Amino acid sequence: MAGNKKKNIKPKSLDKPTESPPGEEASYFTTSDMANNAPGSPMLQGNFEGPPTKDPSSSYLSGSDPEISGDGTEVIKSDGYLEPHREYFGQRFAHFKRWVRDIELSEGGIDKFSRGYESYGLHVTAEGVRYREWAPGAKEASLVGDFNNWDVAANPMTRNDFGVWETVVANTADGQPGIPHGSHIKVTFVTGSGERVYRLPAWSRYVTQDLTKSPIYEAVFYNPPQRYTFKNKRVVPEADLCIYEAHIGISSPEGRVATFKEFTQNMLPMIKDLGYNAVQLMAVMEHAYYASFGYQVTSFFAPSSRYGEPDDLRELIDTAHGLGIAVFLDVVHSHACNNVEDGLNQFDGTDHCYFHEGGRGRHELWNSRLFNYGHHEVTRFLLSNLRYWIEEFGFDGFRFDGVTSMMYKHHGIAYGFSGHYDEYFTGNTDEEAVVYLMLANYMCHKLYPGFVTIAEDVSGMPALCRSVSEGGVGFDYRLTMSVPDMWIKMLKETRDEDWDMVQIAHQLTNRRYQERAITYCESHDQALVGDKTLAFWLMDKEMYTHMSDMSPLTPIVDRGLALHKMIRLVTCGLGGEGYLTFEGNEFGHPEWLDFPREGNGSSFHYARR
Repeated sequence: MAGNKKKNIKPKSLDKPTESPPGEEASYFTTSDMANNAPGSPMLQGNFEGPPTKDPSSSYLSGSDPEISGDGTEVIKSDGYLEPHREYFGQRFAHFKRWVRDIELSEGGIDKFSRGYESYGLHVTAEGVRYREWAPGAKEASLVGDFNNWDVAANPMTRNDFGVWETVVANTADGQPGIPHGSHIKVTFVTGSGERVYRLPAWSRYVTQDLTKSPIYEAVFYNPPQRYTFKNKRVVPEADLCIYEAHIGISSPEGRVATFKEFTQNMLPMIKDLGYNAVQLMAVMEHAYYASFGYQVTSFFAPSSRYGEPDDLRELIDTAHGLGIAVFLDVVHSHACNNVEDGLNQFDGTDHCYFHEGGRGRHELWNSRLFNYGHHEVTRFLLSNLRYWIEEFGFDGFRFDGVTSMMYKHHGIAYGFSGHYDEYFTGNTDEEAVVYLMLANYMCHKLYPGFVTIAEDVSGMPALCRSVSEGGVGFDYRLTMSVPDMWIKMLKETRDEDWDMVQIAHQLTNRRYQERAITYCESHDQALVGDKTLAFWLMDKEMYTHMSDMSPLTPIVDRGLALHKMIRLVTCGLGGEGYLTFEGNEFGHPEWLDFPREGNGSSFHYARR
């Protein structure tokens, strides 16, 4: 598990020229806002309900929803070079429409389908704690834990025709849940080969790790007597986004893992004072290896316990909303950690429960598993995961990581995109993954108007940021990943007097027409160990000796400070419809990021800001 995962596969970045119009601010409300319309009324947990999909007049019925009434070729009108690929766009859109139709017929609509977190996993009911899990390859299943002394015979599970297992742990004699809050739990399966295996529930909402005993996570039943109640209404993400990308754990000058509460108290007021209107949180979804930067997810529904409890994250987001700051989540649906005991790998004893089997289900450079986006239950799991983070925590947007890896069968490994359209619309493209992204964007925007989705894509995929109704993939923004590469290349290879301002302006405005972009000079990628921040490229070792008022201002520091400001100014002005910076880089933090690992003596010295 390499923390610097993107560095391994980064192909040549390509963006198309455009005059991208400014983004239009969308109204942002939920159906419960309309029902409970009192000004200033508190937004309470769990009141973000979607429209009634069983209503014959519902816009979710495939025959009446304008989102899917076309043929998916509208994007060709503004880009004639897409005309030879009209058939591809039509087939892809038809594939998407079949998904929406099948979900409507089998599940009652995408709203209900994407609420799997309300029925799967552990839930307190009047009868007891109900537990449901999809594990089609298992022959037997039982829920075990502290509550039943890990007795595999105490709470056996029954299976339906679709491979879903279920059991109810009865309440105690005094009416309390049969599983106490804080209990350690696991699900145990007997596999097709007769082996008994133990797994963490796939829909676990809280898992903990005690490194003094083992690096393996333990699932914890999270049912505190008092739950956090949201006090502030959710905010409308602004059309002109200014995003502060942050990692909770490094948000402290001390050599340790910082917490949600510390971020709430110390970082949010600073982010507000700096003028940012959105914060993008990395490494929130639970990941076994801290040095993976959050990109080796083991428990998709659990906020990382390194930083505190789930209610601490709710408080963080609620406080941000009170300050008028939107909160975005870095979502990792491009792959999953290879771990077996505390991950999804070989969950039911087979190689292909949540993932493709064989080579297609493995990322050879990331040493991780690749989802089977064409499977009904896998799609339920992933869409429900998105809904869960919105409904339960109040996130206002998603930044989808590793979109390039998802969209292409070669995953972008050792592949340089030239910009020829055949690279995007032939056998290279993984249509199942692209259609999943269309479903995810369709769902987010349909159920939560004004919700923001951002794609991390280095390929320049045409129509990635056009609406699903037009035949696009549906993202609101793409990251201009070629811009930081340009600045670093210039600083490394070009003398100041040889800077080509025409080329700089061209590169900063070189993006696709009608597709919005988030630009940046440097993100977490440029801060990782092995690279340098822009400030360090500009001033190098003199940052340690000549940055004080007590020392003389040297030409190197004078030049560095000036260019550090000008690079940000011109990038923000020309580079896109939104701007992003990684924490610490706004003031020119000199150090790279290096998380504690065996190679550095498990040191936190470079894992702090």
